[in-house]
Amino acid sequence: MAATAACAVLALAAALGTALALRPAPAAPHKAVSPTSAAAAGVDPGLVDVVATLGYQNAVSEGTGLVLTSTGEVLTNNHVIDGATSVKVTDVGNGRTYPVTVVGYDQSADIAVLQARGASGLKTVTLGSSSKVSLGEAVIALGNAEGKGGTPAVATGKVTGLNESITAIDEGAHTSEQLTGLIRTNVPLQPGDSGGPLVTTTGTVIGMDTAASSAYEFQSAADQAFAIPIGRAAAVTGQIEAGGASATVHIGATGFLGVQVTLYSVAFSSETEAVIVGVMPGLPAAQAGLTAGDVIVSINGQSVTSPSGIQAVLEPYHPGDKVSIAWLDPSGLTHTATVDLATGPAD
Repeated sequence: MAATAACAVLALAAALGTALALRPAPAAPHKAVSPTSAAAAGVDPGLVDVVATLGYQNAVSEGTGLVLTSTGEVLTNNHVIDGATSVKVTDVGNGRTYPVTVVGYDQSADIAVLQARGASGLKTVTLGSSSKVSLGEAVIALGNAEGKGGTPAVATGKVTGLNESITAIDEGAHTSEQLTGLIRTNVPLQPGDSGGPLVTTTGTVIGMDTAASSAYEFQSAADQAFAIPIGRAAAVTGQIEAGGASATVHIGATGFLGVQVTLYSVAFSSETEAVIVGVMPGLPAAQAGLTAGDVIVSINGQSVTSPSGIQAVLEPYHPGDKVSIAWLDPSGLTHTATVDLATGPAD
C-alpha cells in the first residue's frame, strides 16, 4: 500500500541555530556553559538518526530515536518508519550505523520500537516523569533537523498545554488518527525531529516529539509542537517488549500483499472503492493475478472500501499468514484467491 513519502516526511523538528560573529574578547580562565548547552550535551549521545527507505516509492524518510538500552533498543514515532521497506539508525554517541529490525509498533499512539542489530555499549537517555510536567516549564527539543545528521539540533521553548488532543491526517493514504494526552509546547521544530526527545533543562526526557510532513498535518494548531508524554510511550514500549499484541499493537514484521491502492469515490454516490494502481512483481497480489484497475472488495470475508480499510484488516497478520482476497476486474467480474502474505513495509 502507498506510504507517505519524502525526506520531509513525518516530522516535528528543531530550529537551526543561528551563527553569530563574536568580537575578540580577553581570554577567560573558564567559559560559562548555559543550562541548554549542558542539557543537550548530556542527551545527545543517547540519540540516533533514523533513516527509513520507502522502497516502493523510491523515497526516504528521516527522523530521530531515543536509545533505551545499551544493546540498541530504540524508541521513535511510528510515522517515521511508516511504509519503510528497510530501516537503519546512526548512533550519535559512537557514529556507527546499524541495520534495524522493527520489534513492534502502535499506529494509534504513533509509537514504534526498533532493535539496532549488532549494537552494544550504546549510551542511553534518562527518562523522567511526564506526570510532573507543568505549564510554563522551560523545555528543550533535540533532533535530526532536516535530516542533516551529526550533532542534533537544539530548540527551546515552554510548555503551553497539557493533555491535548489533535487529529492527524494523512492525505496520501486517506487516513486520520486521534492522538490524545499530548504535551503542547511553543518549541519551533523542523522536519526530521520526529521521535526526538523533549527534555527538561537538566536533560531528563519528559516526552517524545511527534508531528508530520505537509501530507500529514494537524487539523488545528498547526503552528504548535506536540509531544507524547514519556510515561505513555514507556507503557506502550513495555507492551511491545513483552510481545503483547492487541487491536492496536502489532508485534514483529508486517504482512504484505504487494499492491499500491488509491481511494476512488463512486460517481453520484457516497460510496468509495479501493482501486489498485500498482502491483509489485513476484509478491502475493501479482502471483494471484491482481492487476492495476482491479478493485479489492474483501479480505478474509471482511468488506474493504479504502486503503485504510485494507490496512486495518491486514494489521493483525504477519508474513507467511494465509488470507483470502476477493476483487472485481475492470469488466465487473468477481475473482477470489488465497495468498501467503510476504514481508512488507512497517506500518
